[in-house]
Amino acid sequence: MASNKLTYRKSGVNIRKADSFVKFISSVTRKSSKSGDFKNIGGFGAISKIPSKLNDPHIVTSTDGVGTKIEIANDLNKFDTIGIDLVAMCVNDLIVQGAKPYLFLDYMSVSKIDLDKLKNLVKGIIKGCDLSDCKLVGGETAEMPGTYTKGKFDIAGFAVGLVEKKKILNKKIRNNDLILAVPSNGLHSNGFSLVRYLLKKKKINLKKNKFLKSELIRPTKIYVKEILDINQKNLINGCANITGGGLVDNIQRIIPKNLGAEINLNNIKTLKIFSWLYKMGISEKEMLKTFNCGVGFCLIISPKNIKLVTQYFGEKFKPYIIGKINKNLKKIKISGKISW
Repeated sequence: MASNKLTYRKSGVNIRKADSFVKFISSVTRKSSKSGDFKNIGGFGAISKIPSKLNDPHIVTSTDGVGTKIEIANDLNKFDTIGIDLVAMCVNDLIVQGAKPYLFLDYMSVSKIDLDKLKNLVKGIIKGCDLSDCKLVGGETAEMPGTYTKGKFDIAGFAVGLVEKKKILNKKIRNNDLILAVPSNGLHSNGFSLVRYLLKKKKINLKKNKFLKSELIRPTKIYVKEILDINQKNLINGCANITGGGLVDNIQRIIPKNLGAEINLNNIKTLKIFSWLYKMGISEKEMLKTFNCGVGFCLIISPKNIKLVTQYFGEKFKPYIIGKINKNLKKIKISGKISW
């Protein structure tokens, strides 16, 4: 006879599945070389040893999500790379300050636990942590029936980085410094609400479009290794992660109030996905405000260091000049036009 007693499971929450998922995370993180010295997964809090080789360490923190790119993952039923995006969105902010990513935690909220989906999400997060040379030390998975419709979910990340005081960036920008564009590998994780609106308006079937399927799910480029290597050599005066708000807004955030900058859009080397979006009817102004348009990261350096800096990047992500710092300007002056 079926029990009439009220249970948590009857409300839609399956603790056994949640426990099984925690055991899976614990097993896969132990296999990673970045898993740390302590058994953190499944505990009440993560413990990590502070590196002893830092003389004057400062903590840098960042938290972010991947926005509605998760809906692309749902549409394509592909979840093994969205975790890389999650890590990238956090650690690419840390390195703007010169910090080395050290710890990462994730938060997943779902309508109902789907072990296969969640395992793929975690595999992506671990891959992102490996690419960033940081440790996944904990997180939270919340099963929230009634909050999300069937199959829907959200993810968020939290990262901690460490930097020596003398290596902190964005306080060294000078007049006549060059602004270099480091190429993106696509949309990264910004502007997807607009992309999805366009797909709906144009009645484009994503599953049947090979080009868009590849472009829209491609994980965000992680710039950790290149930026930290350059910073170790004291070759960066400042840098910016080009995310929501685009090129102008993100560069403006790091330029001292007594300085301005000029950027020539003629120099920007865009990518096919951005050309496609532009030709589908999105204005250049909206493109520049919403997307990275092919520039995933920006470096501000002394002109004498350009040859040294470019040597740290592979051919696909080789930085190139798009502008310079100008003491006679108090804002960012844009000239030219992207060749779409």
